[in-house]
Amino acid sequence: MHVRVPAALRHAAGGRSTVAARLGGGRSPDVRALLDHLAATLPDLERRVRDEQGALRRHVNVFVGTTNVRDLDEQATALGDGDEVAILPAVSGGG
Repeated sequence: MHVRVPAALRHAAGGRSTVAARLGGGRSPDVRALLDHLAATLPDLERRVRDEQGALRRHVNVFVGTTNVRDLDEQATALGDGDEVAILPAVSGGG
């Protein structure tokens, strides 16, 4: 599976715009397993996605396909082999 990394966080992913991840270990792949994998392989990136308690940071969105995991099962959202996951900083503002 591939994780898309926004330009603002690429420094934490070695400059890469996408990161490949192979999940195994006998448990069903979900967003939590993917983020645990990032914690082991790219800890600087994972720390920008989850806080010290392991919760998704408020101003970071994680999408599976086109759906925000906050609208699904959060970190328990199941992942399939062909799924694309995108990490996107929240955009705020207006006037």
